[in-house]
Amino acid sequence: MQANTVDMRSQDDAAWMEQALEQARLGAQLGEVPIGALVIRDGEIVGQGHNRNLLDNDPTAHAEIVALRDAAKRLGNHRLGGCTVYATIEPCAMCAGALIHARIARLVYGASDPKAGAAGSILQVLNHPELNHKMEVAPGVLAEKCSEILQDFFRKKRESAAIDQVDK
Repeated sequence: MQANTVDMRSQDDAAWMEQALEQARLGAQLGEVPIGALVIRDGEIVGQGHNRNLLDNDPTAHAEIVALRDAAKRLGNHRLGGCTVYATIEPCAMCAGALIHARIARLVYGASDPKAGAAGSILQVLNHPELNHKMEVAPGVLAEKCSEILQDFFRKKRESAAIDQVDK
């Protein structure tokens, strides 16, 4: 790729990640852990989502899974070849597995997840040498912003819990 093409891709990645962050903010407003995801195909959003674990009482309702389900429904196919997923945090093992099964072409994520990341932080589910599907992975896009929204959310939760303890 030429330098101009790389620069354009970086700008596009940042712009899409900003929209994934909007999804994360929507989740936070609903009391969910603020993680957002988009599925992009041919420069268009075909799937989007934020964490819905609490809202749906569903342990599988991570932002990436919600966005993949949305895209599969819109496109009428469980295979999402040619699509790029933007996630505000490194996918967990479940989400990484779903990206593989959906045949995602490219993953772009923001913050690394040192507790559950399956794109290299803890596990290497994506692009594992024994698996048949490989995808391009671009880590660290707007990592600071993506990390900050999570840190703020959990800081507020801890402060609220501390206040509740004092009130008892």
